[in-house]
Amino acid sequence: MSPVSTQDSWIGLDESGKGDYFGPLVVAGVQVDPELSARLLAWGVKDSKRLTDKRILELEPKIREVCRYSVVAIGPERYNALYEKMRNLNKLLAWAHARTLENLLSETDSPRAIADQFGDERFIKSALMEKGRQIVLEQRPRAEEDPAVAAASILARAEFLKRLKKLSEENRLDLPKGASDQVRITAVKLVKERSVEALKKVAKWHFRTTQQVLQECSPR
Repeated sequence: MSPVSTQDSWIGLDESGKGDYFGPLVVAGVQVDPELSARLLAWGVKDSKRLTDKRILELEPKIREVCRYSVVAIGPERYNALYEKMRNLNKLLAWAHARTLENLLSETDSPRAIADQFGDERFIKSALMEKGRQIVLEQRPRAEEDPAVAAASILARAEFLKRLKKLSEENRLDLPKGASDQVRITAVKLVKERSVEALKKVAKWHFRTTQQVLQECSPR
């Protein structure tokens, strides 16, 4: 890991899996300084939505090798329990961002952090604990244009992809990304071949897809 000038450093935060019916929600945080930022850009680090899965998985170990980072992955069962408690996706996202930032700040210092703007900007700030409240948190649209946030988006997406693959292998069924018709068809197949409980273990239950699947699988 490269030495970081903490006074000149900043932390980028981003998430993956928010719009995917199957799989976890993952939030990652990455600390960079100007030198590391330039190196990441030279490698082609950018918002994970602009990269192929193959390239994301190639860049992930390189980022982990040179940067301090934290990755918080919330599997579907834990996600569903948290959503049931909070009843608000933005609050859940803020909680996960705050835990990621706190984890990183327990190992290193940075004067500021950058995250994408979602919902009320007070959500993340109110979820932070003592260490996080000492940092300047900047929330802005298109935050992925910042190299630290872009690197965080890659770590988060790579972890999401690996965990989705593992869930697919455990269920002997290819669980698609996103929330398309193919996702619904796969969910119906899982319920019919296994059970509703099996679906709860791999899916984000509050998605509209759930009601569509349950209606399709209910006895006529």
